Amino acid sequence: MKVIILAAGQGTRLRPITEDRPKCLVPLAGRTLLARQLHAWRACGIADITVLTGYFAEMIVPDGFRCCHNPNYDRTNMVASLFCAHETINQAARQGEDLIITYGDVVFEQRIGRSLMEATDAISVIVDTGWRSLWELRMDDPLQDAETLKLTPEGYIRELGLKPHSYSDIEGQYIGLVKVRGDVIESFCKAYDSLRAEPNLYMTAFLQHLIDTGWQVRAVPVRHGWLELDSLSELRCYEALWKSGELRRFCNLAEAGTE
Repeated sequence: MKVIILAAGQGTRLRPITEDRPKCLVPLAGRTLLARQLHAWRACGIADITVLTGYFAEMIVPDGFRCCHNPNYDRTNMVASLFCAHETINQAARQGEDLIITYGDVVFEQRIGRSLMEATDAISVIVDTGWRSLWELRMDDPLQDAETLKLTPEGYIRELGLKPHSYSDIEGQYIGLVKVRGDVIESFCKAYDSLRAEPNLYMTAFLQHLIDTGWQVRAVPVRHGWLELDSLSELRCYEALWKSGELRRFCNLAEAGTE
């Protein structure tokens, strides 16, 4: 099994911290987001990890992982960045090896990683069913930031990534962790090729395209156990809760890269 960590972003909402470093090197409770992810995946038994770089790429020094680069990081989005890791993707396809794709600005407990690893569908996506309490912690109006996520009775995603009109449009939140089964990676790549003219495609839009063209995308439900870091206010909030010991009800940092 291989992991690609998408870490090309500039993290503009975390300035001034990100004025001299990529977003994935922002520290949370004394350890960078990237270090916490690497720790979590290695603790899950995955050693084949590729970090996709962009902004301040030279600061990400390979240490038991490989790097590849998106030279157009400032003009493209997540999906275009992902397919810059073509060597890792092609190798996984040739070997029939499962591929995990994860955003570089999240941290998560090992149980989250293992839940995704154990999923057997062609495409599997971690979905937090307890999302609302975390969003209420992060912002005044969760509906302003949350995205739709609707499921079929069988537990597959039928819609995600749109602006919700009410909480009934949200059965969980996509957290930025996806697994592509090894035997469908070639078809996954062909689906991207059909959209290559759209360099600013978000991952949720790509997943919705797959769903709309007949792919079944399995929701792997979890409750808490992860954090996303987007802004200075979130960083201050998480740090304060960590110091008071209250952050554990959302994410145990000892399970998301040692405290």
